[in-house]
Amino acid sequence: MKTVRLIPGLPLVALLLTGCTVGPHYQAPQTSTPPRFWEIKAVANGADLAVNESPTVDRWWQTFHDPELESLVSRAMKSNLDLRQAVSRVRQARIQRAIATAGLFPSIDIDGGYNRGRGSRNVVLPFGNAAPASSSGNASRSESRETAEGAPAPTPMPPAGGGAPAGPMSPLGEGGLPGVTTNLYQVGFDASWEIDLFGARRRMIEAADAAVSSAEDAREGAVVTLLGELAQTYLQLRAAQARRDLARRNVELATDTLKVVVAKAKTGFATDLEVARQRAELAALQSVQPAFETEVRLGMHGLATLLAEPVGALVGELEATAPLPELPTAVVVGLPSDLLRRRPDVRRAERELAGATARTGVATADLFPHFDLAAAFGLDSSQPGNLADWSSHYYSITPGFRWPILDWGAARGGVRLAEEMQREARIRYDAVVMQSLADVENALAKLHGEERAHQARVVAVTASREAFTIADQMYRHGLVDSLSVLEAQRSLVASQDALVQSDAALRIDLVTLYKALGGGWEG
Repeated sequence: MKTVRLIPGLPLVALLLTGCTVGPHYQAPQTSTPPRFWEIKAVANGADLAVNESPTVDRWWQTFHDPELESLVSRAMKSNLDLRQAVSRVRQARIQRAIATAGLFPSIDIDGGYNRGRGSRNVVLPFGNAAPASSSGNASRSESRETAEGAPAPTPMPPAGGGAPAGPMSPLGEGGLPGVTTNLYQVGFDASWEIDLFGARRRMIEAADAAVSSAEDAREGAVVTLLGELAQTYLQLRAAQARRDLARRNVELATDTLKVVVAKAKTGFATDLEVARQRAELAALQSVQPAFETEVRLGMHGLATLLAEPVGALVGELEATAPLPELPTAVVVGLPSDLLRRRPDVRRAERELAGATARTGVATADLFPHFDLAAAFGLDSSQPGNLADWSSHYYSITPGFRWPILDWGAARGGVRLAEEMQREARIRYDAVVMQSLADVENALAKLHGEERAHQARVVAVTASREAFTIADQMYRHGLVDSLSVLEAQRSLVASQDALVQSDAALRIDLVTLYKALGGGWEG
C-alpha cells in the first residue's frame, strides 16, 4: 500500500485559495399566497374565466386573432427604444460581473523603460563616502560621465517594479549617485494578488450574479409594459375609429330626419321650432367628429413612437377603419402562486434581495484582515547589450496584510448599514408580491364589472333602436311631434356610443389582466 505524502505548504495554499465566506448565506424568501384569486370565487357562476395551474399567457395577444396587432407586436419587440435600453443594461450587468470575477485572480503587468540621470554633487552619502568634488565646484562633466559609463561606478538599486533609481525622499537625492551620470535599461513583470481569504470577492460575485438576473428581469418587465401599452393604444385607436364612423352614421340619420321635418314644415305640419331643434341636433353630432378624428391620429402617433418610427409612419397602414378584435372565449389566469415565478417585478425584487444579502457579506469581510501578495521579476542593466544576461535579473516577493484596528466603528457601521439595506430589500419584496396579487384582483374585478355593464348596454342599444324606429314612423304619420323623434334619436346615439366604448373597455381590461399576470415576456 502506497503512502501518500502531502507536499509541504499545500494545505496552506489550499486555505488561501478557498478560505471561508463570511456573512449571511442567502435563502430565497418563503411567501404564502392564497389558494385562488378571490374575484374568481366571487363570480364563479357567470364568469368566462377559469383557474388552471398552468396558465398560458405567454402570447396572449394572439388570443385576439388580429393580424395587425400581431404585426405591431413583432415589430415593437425588435425596435422599441425602452426595450433596447433594457437589453443594454443587461449587457452592462454581465460586464460588471466579469469585472468582479477578474478580482479573484492575480493581476500581472509588464513594464520596461530607460532612465538617464545625474545626481547632485552637493549631496553627501549617508555612509560617509562623499563623492569627490572640487573646491571651486567646476568639476569636469566629462569625468562624471566617464565614471558613470565605466565599469567601477555602482548604480543605485531601483525600487521593485521599476521607476527612477532614487525618489524624492532618497538620501541620494533625486538624480541618483552624487555627481554621477547613470543609464538604466529595464524590462520586467509585476504581479499583485489580494487573497480572498474571507470571501469578500466571492460575495461581490454573488451580488454581481444577482444584478445580472435583476437586469434580465427588468428587461422582461419592460416587455410586459411595452406589450400592454401597445395593445391598449391599438384598441383605443380602433375604438376611436368605430366611434368616428358611428358619429358619421348618426349625422347621416340626423340629416335625413331634418329633411323630413323641413318638408313637413313647408306643408304646415311642423313648426319652425321643430326645424331649429333638429338643426341644432345635427350640428351637435357634427361637432364631435373632429374629436374622434384627433383620437385616431394620436393613436397612430403613439403606436409609431412605440415602434421607434416617425409619428406619421403608420398613417397609411392604420387609417382605414377596422373592427375591434374579437374576445377570447375563456381566459386562464392560473393560481396566485404562479405570480411568484412569472411576474418579472416579483422576480426582480427577489434578485435584489439576494444581491443585498451578498453585499452584507462584503461588508462583513471588512472586519477581517486583508492579505495580499506582490512579486516582481525583471532585468536591469546600465548597458543595453547586457540586458539579456541572466546576471542582470532581479526579483522581489512581498507578502503582506492590513487590518485596521482603529477605524472608529466605520467597518461595523458598514455591516449594520448593509444589514438594514437587506431588511429593506425583504420588505420591498413582500410589498411587490402583495401589489402583484392586488393588480390581478383589481383587473378581474374591472373585467367582471365591465362584462355585466356590457350586457346591459347591448339591451339598451336594442331598445333604443326600436324606440327610434317607432318614433320615426309615428312622426311620419303625424302621430307624434318631432321632439319625440329627437329624444329617441339622442337616446340611440348615446347608447350606441356607450356600447362601442364598452366593447373597447372589455378588451382593454383584458389586456390589463394579462399585464397583471405578467404575461408576454416568455414569447
